[in-house]
Amino acid sequence: MAAGTRLSFSNIAALAPMVRVGTLPMRLLALDYGADVVYCEELIDIKMAQCQRVVNEVLQTVDFVAPDDRVMFRTCERERDRVVFQMGTADPDRALTVARLVEKDVAAVDVNMGCPKEYSTKGGMGAALLSDPDKIEAILRKLVAGVSVPVTCKIRILPSLEETVSLVQRIEKTGVTAVAVHGRFKEERPRHPVHCDYIQAVAQAVSIPVIANGGSLDLVKSNADIEEFRKATGASSVMLARAAMWNASVFSSQGPLPVERVMEEYLKYAIRYDNHAFNTKYCLCQMLRDKVESPLGKQVQAAQTNAEISEAYGLREFFQQTQEQLRSRRDALQSGSQPDRPVLDGDVTTMAVKFERREYPPQITPKMFLLEWSRREKLEQPLYETVQRSQDRAFQSTVTVGEKKYRSSLWEKSKKFAEQAAAIVCLRVLGIPEGRIGEEDSGLVCKRKREGKTNGATEEEGSRKRHVADIHQETETSESPVVANGDHHKPDTPPEQP
Repeated sequence: MAAGTRLSFSNIAALAPMVRVGTLPMRLLALDYGADVVYCEELIDIKMAQCQRVVNEVLQTVDFVAPDDRVMFRTCERERDRVVFQMGTADPDRALTVARLVEKDVAAVDVNMGCPKEYSTKGGMGAALLSDPDKIEAILRKLVAGVSVPVTCKIRILPSLEETVSLVQRIEKTGVTAVAVHGRFKEERPRHPVHCDYIQAVAQAVSIPVIANGGSLDLVKSNADIEEFRKATGASSVMLARAAMWNASVFSSQGPLPVERVMEEYLKYAIRYDNHAFNTKYCLCQMLRDKVESPLGKQVQAAQTNAEISEAYGLREFFQQTQEQLRSRRDALQSGSQPDRPVLDGDVTTMAVKFERREYPPQITPKMFLLEWSRREKLEQPLYETVQRSQDRAFQSTVTVGEKKYRSSLWEKSKKFAEQAAAIVCLRVLGIPEGRIGEEDSGLVCKRKREGKTNGATEEEGSRKRHVADIHQETETSESPVVANGDHHKPDTPPEQP
């Protein structure tokens, strides 16, 4: 698509918005296989409105980062003119704030009016909007007038055909570019047949493109079925959720391809774009379907990191090469900006260092390495003193080890992250391993600790438990799949298409 060309919703096949599934790796995979348009998972306006837009030069992405450093939405140039940002909202002003935040990085903005799940409806969002057409109109008019990209929405059908047609005609008058119709009632689930007649009636009643959704159960199993579903509904376009989740090559005229190949291609994107391991694992388990209890499935389920998942798929070398490329890019960027060398500030040795949770295995932190080194050297336990500045509530920590003080010159969003940054400065100045992924095993932290196993209640184990507790809390505030991936489901709950 040429730069500046508005996204067309006529005669397209789209990846539907799916909670927990529609993150960057799946969207790029769908585009590779022939999807014309890809929707991100529903992201809640109140959380997105707190985000900052950050250009991630290492990953070559644009990240929308929450105050606690969680990445809420990650996108890249490859999908810029094909990705639709779907939000959950019940407030016109907040919807506009979020739309303006992302509009330079997406091809269109969509409002979710179809999700029947409580996390969405209890806030007046999703399917709850269907019973409040005045609010629907207010939100859509505000967005259409306020942003430069196309605005669309996705609905479920109402109890009667007449009500459904009437609502969509009212939606059309707000100036939206297209409307997606999931052909099931609010209380129906994927096991129920899709109501093609409702979608057909809507398509005949309006002049804007109608995107048919809900055919994955029994109508769309191959690429050829996409056109059949389009004809059966009389719609301009088709949107696929579960059929694409199970095997994204359904978008390819050569598809479907063997799911093993599709999973490998997905995993390569997950590694390349530093996708959260639990989100990667979840998506792979959806693709495995009834093979989830196979030897491969069990290996995937047991994996805790992208490195371990890569091992299961025979992609260890690809993972290591990618990590090395990212490390090299990060080092080059750091050397080109702030020199990564110690500076003495009074009696404190400082460096410009930030703690990046994703650079360390789940059970390992720099603080843990520093504690173990201090014990080995028979020094007093590291002492952390943390201050918080008032203007932005950011934290900075100073650690004292062996009667010397170390601190990062950069401020962090949380006390725990500030302490980890101080520990990194100390470890790097002293030339001690810090536990980053890809480092050779230094022996500072035993294998049992690396694997997070507990066995007994010695002082060392008690210390490990405290550190692991810290890690769990840090993980929740930095990389939790619940928000970082827009996930609102328990880990073993299948996704619901909004």
